[in-house]
Amino acid sequence: MAEQLTDLADDRALLGRTSTAERVSDILRSRIADGFFPPGTRLPEDGIGGALGVSRNTLREAFRLLTHERLLVHELNRGVFVRVLTVEDVEDIYRTRILVECAVVRGLGEPPYDLEALGTAVEEGRRAARGADWKAVGTANIHFHRELVALAGSARTDELMRGVFAELRLAFHVVDDPRRLHEPYLKRNHLLHETLRAGRRAEAETELEAYLTESLERVVDVYRRRVGDHA
Repeated sequence: MAEQLTDLADDRALLGRTSTAERVSDILRSRIADGFFPPGTRLPEDGIGGALGVSRNTLREAFRLLTHERLLVHELNRGVFVRVLTVEDVEDIYRTRILVECAVVRGLGEPPYDLEALGTAVEEGRRAARGADWKAVGTANIHFHRELVALAGSARTDELMRGVFAELRLAFHVVDDPRRLHEPYLKRNHLLHETLRAGRRAEAETELEAYLTESLERVVDVYRRRVGDHA
């Protein structure tokens, strides 16, 4: 933990002179998403508050915000911990993804679509795979689906799915073979991008639903073997 807190102190500059609980929660959310604080890690108030140079009240408010987002959990007389998802949590995350992401594709309207950011995420994943950085491949996959949701042009949907994708990252950090988990996404993301670029919206929706359903089965299978049915 001492090493993490030393690195976290580097983020103090991000707070600027207008330190707020929201800014602190943004920093911690990013660190959790990157696996800096893995699932199950206890977050010490004094250490994190000192590293970021913020008051205990500010930090507690940031913890409260992240608890509301289901990234942290408060355990009585023990403290605040990065949440460990259950298998049921993972299944619910994917049900939400299927509902929202397929609805976004269904509602795209007539082509052409603005797919530049989606294509960038595809290439990001390929670069990471060439470097055998499978954690980065997983990050690129999240970026791909975040940009897919952004095609709806809805700030509310973006906000909803930001939390869903952050929770999904908690599951990814528990996996012991990231290549096995993430490598199949490279081909599926490329295919989905090409289908949308060709303007075949209905076909893209069908592909996406099958893709997410298969991904659910793969992630749940891996996750169940790592944490069991009840984390």
